[in-house]
Amino acid sequence: MKFLTTNFVRCAVKSCDGTEGSFPLRYRECQLQLEEQDFDPEFVISMLERLNWSALVKVANDLGNTSLPPQKPEHIEENEILLKDLHSLLLETNITEGQMVCNNCKHIYYIKNGIASFLLPPHLAK
Repeated sequence: MKFLTTNFVRCAVKSCDGTEGSFPLRYRECQLQLEEQDFDPEFVISMLERLNWSALVKVANDLGNTSLPPQKPEHIEENEILLKDLHSLLLETNITEGQMVCNNCKHIYYIKNGIASFLLPPHLAK
């Protein structure tokens, strides 16, 4: 599961729909793998417009990366070092194993072999 995906997933439990604690999920006990990709600054810049920066920082912190500034920098397109760091984080970092936990209901979603499972037990799917 690419790190980029973490900015688009939220708890699938119906009672969590729309609650503040359902996004971002909390990541624990994760194993990461880097997979080199060609650097495309335009793609990174276009993705940043769609991302929730505070969620990006939170998940990065969960995974041990504390290098991102708490506030989205202005004129990020002029900062090639930060763009390369974001490229590496968003596109080259894969979560291969671990857990995603909803801060609202505490349900745990597992990541195995790079695939996140959002299947819910029947009592939570209602």
